Amino acid sequence: MNFRENVNQGLESIRANSLRAVITCLIIAIGIAALVGILTSIDGMKAAVGQTFSKMGSQSFMIRNGNSVRRSGGPDANIDFKTVKQLEAEGFKAAYKFPSKITLHQGISGNAKLRFGEKETNPNVMVSGVDENYLEIMGFDIHTGRNFTNNDIALSLPLAIIGKEVSTRLFGTAAPENKEVSINGQRYLVIGVLAEKGSSLGSSGGDRNVFIPLNRGALDFSSVEQDYDIDVLVEKVEDLPKAMDEAYFTMRRVRGLKVSDPDNFIISKSDAIAKEALESMGMVSSVGTIIAIITLLGAAISLMNIMLVSVTERTKEIGLRKALGASSQNIRNQFLIEAIVICQLGGLGGIILGMLLGNMVAIGLGSGFIIPWLWMFVSALVCMGVGLAAGLYPANKAASMDPIEALRYE
Repeated sequence: MNFRENVNQGLESIRANSLRAVITCLIIAIGIAALVGILTSIDGMKAAVGQTFSKMGSQSFMIRNGNSVRRSGGPDANIDFKTVKQLEAEGFKAAYKFPSKITLHQGISGNAKLRFGEKETNPNVMVSGVDENYLEIMGFDIHTGRNFTNNDIALSLPLAIIGKEVSTRLFGTAAPENKEVSINGQRYLVIGVLAEKGSSLGSSGGDRNVFIPLNRGALDFSSVEQDYDIDVLVEKVEDLPKAMDEAYFTMRRVRGLKVSDPDNFIISKSDAIAKEALESMGMVSSVGTIIAIITLLGAAISLMNIMLVSVTERTKEIGLRKALGASSQNIRNQFLIEAIVICQLGGLGGIILGMLLGNMVAIGLGSGFIIPWLWMFVSALVCMGVGLAAGLYPANKAASMDPIEALRYE
């Protein structure tokens, strides 16, 4: 009996026991769908992170207070990371001479509420004080209206640029420009609406942003502790190391640090946050893979059990084939191929289902449709391995049967 005949015989056996084969295929499909779906989702998340942070520019870096990244018990645990005051931020901007664009900004509130007439937003709007360079450096686009100017910042005018979600909530489809909104009781004139950013990493926070002039924010929200962030955008990516070195020494001079004093601020590239997020996703990917492997292990045990039952039920058939001249190798191959075919059919269904589920997450994150070629190939190999592992013992048991005893089996 050649390979083709073994395959045909395996398919015929699957058709004869279709319900059992379908249930086994479904178990395998669920395991493969979990594997492909989870890993495709992770790929989608990575693509979303890359898209989000690439908009900030690969040639930018930030200077900030280091308390947000302080590690308990780490080497920086005893460093006094002082907040970056307005005078220090402005002093850095004036002293930094490397060819670049600089933006100063401060987070004012993460739970603000905006009101226009009888309409109001939920108390989850993020308000930040920014300068005229912020939108360009941080990757925000203006949908309608205009950006802040130097005069707007210098004169501390009560102006606001609002996110798309905020605009829709307060104004519907009407144009919000030149209309006054209240932000936590303070009145501001809307001059622009941000282009929609959509969902980034499962959050629509980019569309709930409201920006006001930096100096105006310091006046109207004086109770908020001053803690400025400084972002620098250089002209060429190859200039980044040199620009960061000069920023480092400039900031130490601005803060009056002595040679022996430790750094009490943090300088990091924009992609550092993205890398941290990707590392966290790698852990999620590992956990998801372990869950999928456990599911596949259960499928393999189920397949082995079904194949053993099949061997027992077909004892007379095995004896008849051996009596007609089939070798032990022919019998072994027949049952192995049957197990592999069941696994591959289940695997194919699992790959399609997993790809659809994973891409639902990816498209929801705005990263587009992903074809996980690597995981599809890995899944096919896994199915082949599961089929071999689960079918080997039943196949050997069938091949070792004595034909005379098998023909007598009732």
